[in-house]
Order: sequence, then C-alpha cells, then structure tokens
Amino acid sequence: MYTRGLHELGDGCFAYLQPNGGWGWSNAGLVVGDGVSLLIDTLFDLQLTGAMLDSMTQVIGQSPIGTLVNTHANGDHCYGNQLVTGAEIIASEKAAHEMTEVPPATLAALNAAPGELGELFRGFFGEFHFDGIEHTLPTRTFNGRLDIEVGGRSIELIEVGPAHTAGDVIAYVPDAKTVYTGDILFINGTPIVWAGPLSNWVAACDLMLGMDIETVVPGHGPLTDKGGIAQVRDYLAYVDTEATARFHAGMDAWDAARDIALNGFGEWGERGRIAVNVDTVYRQLDPTHTRPDVVEQFRRMAALDAPH
Repeated sequence: MYTRGLHELGDGCFAYLQPNGGWGWSNAGLVVGDGVSLLIDTLFDLQLTGAMLDSMTQVIGQSPIGTLVNTHANGDHCYGNQLVTGAEIIASEKAAHEMTEVPPATLAALNAAPGELGELFRGFFGEFHFDGIEHTLPTRTFNGRLDIEVGGRSIELIEVGPAHTAGDVIAYVPDAKTVYTGDILFINGTPIVWAGPLSNWVAACDLMLGMDIETVVPGHGPLTDKGGIAQVRDYLAYVDTEATARFHAGMDAWDAARDIALNGFGEWGERGRIAVNVDTVYRQLDPTHTRPDVVEQFRRMAALDAPH
C-alpha cells in the first residue's frame, strides 16, 4: 500500500515511502543485519528525516544504523545526513563531488527569493525547510561497484550513472531479492535526466531486469517490480528516439519537447520534465548545444505542467 511511513518488506528489508512521490517527496530504505542496519538515503530536510528515523526507532534501537548510502547527490536523498550520527556515509565518487555543487543554502535562497523567481521555486519546493541544514558529505567513496557487509548480509552497491545525475548508485540485497534504486526509478512520475545519456539509464534498467529481484523500491513513487522497471525503460527509450529524430530534422530542443506526443506516459506526474530530457538528448548529440540555465529549465517544466 502506498502510504507515508515505514513499510516492512520481509527478510529484514524496509521501505520508507512519501506519497505522492512528486518533487522532493522521495523514498528511503533500511536493511537490517545482525545487530546493525544500513540506511539507504535520507530525506529533503531535517523535519522529514527526523520523522523517518523516529518511525524506525523500534528497529534501529536493536540494530543501530552503522552505514548510510546516498544513492545520488540530489538533496531529497542526502540533506538529512547530519541526523544519522556515527554512521559511515558511502556514495559514488561522482555523487560525492556533485553534492558540493548545490548546498541546502542555495535552495533556501531560491525559496526565499522575491518576485517571480521565488514564486517559481516555491511552486516546486515550497513545502520543504532548507534552513539550518549542515550539509554532511560522504566519508567513503567508490567507483563502479562496492560490496559491503551489514551484520552478516551482503549488499551490492552498483554505480549505474551518469544517468539521472552524475553518479547514480543502486543497492541490491541478493538474499532478499530486493533492490533500492534511488532515482533510477520514478514510478507514476516522469523521470528527469539531469546528466544522461539516456542510453546509460536504459542500460541501468536492463541491468535490473536481468537481476534476481522481486521487490523494487524506487526513489519516488510506490513499490514496484520488474514491470515498473520496464515502463521507465520504455519511456526513456521512446524520448531518446523521438528527440533524436527531431534533432536531425533541425528542430529546436524546446520546440521538440512541446511537439513529442507523450501518449500514455503523459498520465504520469511531472510530465513537464520532458523539457529537460529532450535538452539532454540534444546535448549528447551536439556537444556545442547550450543548455538553458536552471531557472529557465524550471520555467519550461512549469509551463508544460500548467495545463495539467
């Protein structure tokens, strides 16, 4: 059931879900071993992360969090790190670097900005509180793959970025046939390809489809299975194909984003993210392509979402 709070998945695995899964409303995970736990991601602000940790009290009271994995650099997966005291914090090397680029103070300033700018960003992030966050960065990084042990259980950390961001990581728990995907999966919401290429993200989906998994915890949205992975893969492959065709036809990226028919994918939330996704395709096809600044990107997404 897709309700806010901690959900027990079985085999010592838990998911913390935050409906409706839109901007900033991310998921997290907990894997419990013998006397110690692994937390996968924190949330967008201290209040939300504190509430999540409170919901885990009964579990982590017996098996404290010894390790925290940040799946990627977006703040809704790492801004609460400071509350997980005493844990080793692991991320990919690229994610750790990218975390330094958008500190919480930046989003606090955008939310507080006067006029159109503040109104725009409050429309996306106005429900979150970025003041007072001490940005707490990883203490251990890796490239490619890292196998870790959590209380006698093996967890495979697999870097699949650059895709959504520069250094995306999934966390696979083989003995539970469970994978925590971070933002490699948005379920019932539109993926956003900040980094790309889209082909890397499609390959990440193919990797998971080939794994022995039954339970899939996405970065946003309800729990899913391989069917949900396939839907995200299909969206990304479709946008890549459609945007590439328009690029070769000489169409402007913003015009292309408005021209592509989303068909059933248009029923997902945050459909306006196609503006960023198409621009990412154009940037991969033409290294000289100039990406709009982040404010313009959010304006375009808001414009495409407005009729819906």
